[in-house]
Amino acid sequence: MLFYVAAAICAIGVVMIAALLFRRLDRVTDDAQPDGPTGGHAGAMLSALFLLAFAIAIVVPWTTSDSARANTYVESQAVAEAYWAASQLPAPAAARVQAGLREYVDLVRGREWRMMADGRLSPEGWRRLEALRRDVMALSAADDQARDDRDAVTDRIEEITAARRQRAMDAKAAPPPGLLATTVGTGIAVVLFPFLAGARPRGMTIVPLALMAAMLGLGVYLTFDIQHAFTGGLAVGPDAFTELLPELDRIPGGS
Repeated sequence: MLFYVAAAICAIGVVMIAALLFRRLDRVTDDAQPDGPTGGHAGAMLSALFLLAFAIAIVVPWTTSDSARANTYVESQAVAEAYWAASQLPAPAAARVQAGLREYVDLVRGREWRMMADGRLSPEGWRRLEALRRDVMALSAADDQARDDRDAVTDRIEEITAARRQRAMDAKAAPPPGLLATTVGTGIAVVLFPFLAGARPRGMTIVPLALMAAMLGLGVYLTFDIQHAFTGGLAVGPDAFTELLPELDRIPGGS
């Protein structure tokens, strides 16, 4: 944040120095009108800067939410593949592993999903995956087929773990604080610019200005509302894991 403030101070210093230097030239004229060249240029640049910051503040969370939503389906599909692979294990290991995977799904779509609103995942989810991996790796393999079946389940559990790590990163992802501060700052500057330039709106001219300020305020609120992938207007829900449960019931040994 210190560097942002220093950059702003340097830019203001450049403007002041330029104003002092160009005042000595004979060709320049005073510009004290609200609709003069200075006001028009500054107003256009403020609007452009606000639109740029606003667009980035919308696009970045939107992209993050789309990626996070796609990753939940990757993880749920990995669970389904692990469930299928576990059905090839010898009894009672097959039922035990499948029950563990179903409990993991219930944990994710329930208590853990509420925790992700705070940017964290449940430690119990990691423990369950590690316990499943150790349980499968401890199974004895009488022949090559049994070894292949065991390795297939282990590989699927590793895929679940990898997708879970990505989900943990998605839960912590957020736009840079400086971006939101820039959006708010430029938005305020755009609203106050007519007054700062010396204009004094009267009568009906207040109406479009107030309407613009209201819409701009809603837009700025939106940038704060969607900055987290698992809360707000673009919140990713546990749909992928909820839709997974009927599929697990159709897998042998899943009922």
